[in-house]
Amino acid sequence: MAVLLHRLGHGAYRHRRLVLALWLAVLAALVACVGLFGGKLDDRFSVPGTESQRALDTLGRTLPATAGAGAQIVLTAPAGEKVTEARYRAVIAETVAAAEKAPQVSAVVPPEAAGAVSADGRTAIVQVQYAVQTAEVEKSSVHALEEAARSAQEQGLTSAVGGSVYGSKGVEIGPSEIIGVLVAMAVLVITFGSLLAAGMSLLTALVGVAVGLAGLLALTPVVDISSTAVTLALMLGLAVGIDYVLFILSRHRQQLARGIDPRESIALANGTAGSAVVFAGSTVIIALAALSVIGIPFLTTMGLGAAGAVLVAVLASITLVPAIAGFAGTRLTPRPGRRVQRSAGGESLGARWVRRVVAKPLLTVLAGTGLLLVLALPATDLRLSLPDNASAAQGSTERRAYDTVSDAFGAGFNGPLLVLTDAGSGPGAEAGARVADRLRDIRDVRAVLPPQGTSDPAQSVITVIPASGPDSVRTDRLVRDIRAAGADIRSATGTSVAVTGATAVNIDVSDRLGDSLVPFIAIVVGLSLILLTIVFRSLVIPVKAAAGFLLSVAASLGMTVALFTWGWLSDALGVSHTGPVVSFLPIILIGVLFGLAMDYEVFLVSGMREEWIRTGEARRSVVEGAQHSVRVVAAAAVIMFTVFAGFFPLDDPLIKPIAFALAVGVAIDAFVVRMTLVPAVLALVGRRAWTLPTWLDRILPDLDIEGTGLQKAPAPDAKETQPVA
Repeated sequence: MAVLLHRLGHGAYRHRRLVLALWLAVLAALVACVGLFGGKLDDRFSVPGTESQRALDTLGRTLPATAGAGAQIVLTAPAGEKVTEARYRAVIAETVAAAEKAPQVSAVVPPEAAGAVSADGRTAIVQVQYAVQTAEVEKSSVHALEEAARSAQEQGLTSAVGGSVYGSKGVEIGPSEIIGVLVAMAVLVITFGSLLAAGMSLLTALVGVAVGLAGLLALTPVVDISSTAVTLALMLGLAVGIDYVLFILSRHRQQLARGIDPRESIALANGTAGSAVVFAGSTVIIALAALSVIGIPFLTTMGLGAAGAVLVAVLASITLVPAIAGFAGTRLTPRPGRRVQRSAGGESLGARWVRRVVAKPLLTVLAGTGLLLVLALPATDLRLSLPDNASAAQGSTERRAYDTVSDAFGAGFNGPLLVLTDAGSGPGAEAGARVADRLRDIRDVRAVLPPQGTSDPAQSVITVIPASGPDSVRTDRLVRDIRAAGADIRSATGTSVAVTGATAVNIDVSDRLGDSLVPFIAIVVGLSLILLTIVFRSLVIPVKAAAGFLLSVAASLGMTVALFTWGWLSDALGVSHTGPVVSFLPIILIGVLFGLAMDYEVFLVSGMREEWIRTGEARRSVVEGAQHSVRVVAAAAVIMFTVFAGFFPLDDPLIKPIAFALAVGVAIDAFVVRMTLVPAVLALVGRRAWTLPTWLDRILPDLDIEGTGLQKAPAPDAKETQPVA
């Protein structure tokens, strides 16, 4: 692989104008496709094969209104007054009439008809139903509902609009993301000591991100892609894009400082650091693509979309970086006295840190492991769920509507369950009534509304109001209790029942993801053991790397639970709601952090292995091998942390916890595990860290990410060294 990438670096350097033109042409073509054919993003959550999804699909055919998006106009009278008073009844009637005129609205149910007037008479809910899904609801329709609520507010009622029409806000680039990029630029300037090198790194990464995002958005007419998938692709594409360019360009400038010809230098950097980039990027891509085996469509698109962004970042690093380096030529050579040249001639800060770590390796391992285990303790209280409007920003109309409904009607009113009954050949209305009577006797049921007929005369739909909120453990138990009672209900009434609705679908999504967590971890850890055994010809290093990865994931999940579930520092960090963790966060964290952990592992340990091969001295190889790599890995981790942290201030309840978990996960893995525990463990194990049974060594392929094959490969005979305008 190193020889192939070396040749690719030579070719890209020589044909730099063509390479740059091709990238820009691809970007322009994709942007044009998005502008001409781009469709809408789809934030629906579906779980094929589950009871809730089958029932929801059935309702989509027989009663489309219940399967579509919904909205609530929540109206509250002043203290001491009631919405049932004549003047407020007139205002509510006007609101209902205005809502009926909103585009795409299929039905509007007045408060009295739905029994949606609170016990104290102060609050009423106008139910608005759509026959289309949330992703298909036009903004103009939501604005019309908000305008109707605003008109009611002007006539004396406090109003708010909520419901499922308020989904994920998607990609909204704001000041925090821009600050993250500026911080990344500052880190690059400090690392390289050169504005030119820093600008090259950021420019290449941005081109890769633009191509990746445009390619993803161009698929929206034919593939259902969520706004969360786009945001995750943006986060990962930007973070790994900058890091991968940093690794290759750092090696290139170190070689320029030693007097190597620019063209040969970038080719060597592409063959060595580029090999590690390809290996690390491949692990990220494999882990993210593996999300598709779970069988949840929105998670599949998230994984494949993010994997595509990483693939583009890898391709940009090994083709566009050599091309742009060709334009820069010798101008990338560090000036005398710069950090790159000083570290080339003496012991770096990274080497001094590693020397301190390996001086007392056992103490370091015990202290580092103990710290991570303490951070991981809150993860024992990990609960999974999908966010609703309770997680929306404080003061937003959907959050105000949610809170008002919870206070006036009870938390369960925000997460009603739909029970689909099917009497077979019998009358659905009578069967539904008998089932409703039985449902009222189940624990944690607050109310059961009268059955509603569908276009199928054998069917009816019963709305069940839980006594607890949508993300409560009690609501989860209620869904299971209703399903468990299904056999008894069928034997007593001859009617089958199926629980569905947004709350039940979310519970099924969380269950599917929870059940997939352990097998996914096993796949990822098994993959890391195999790949690292092949790369480093060692049994100790893969086991150590896998253990460190698991500690990083556990600590990151622990900190996420402490903030988003327990509420520690939630006010200081602007977390407006605490509760279960986003159900797909652990799997996304495992997939992403796995790739990044292997990334840092390869860059750190490959340098140590080179020194081991050269000197045969175990402890010295650990220290000397970290001479350059620790500084680069530290810079890469800081950049990735700032990019992920830049998305944390978003009010999107899906993106916020993911950004936090990835940011702290990267910091923990890079600084605690890779730069502290890894050298300490290698120092403890000594020579045994670099040995492999002879029989195993013979049958394993040689990936050669250190570039040893380049010593045998003939270099191209071109001698171009200067930049060409």
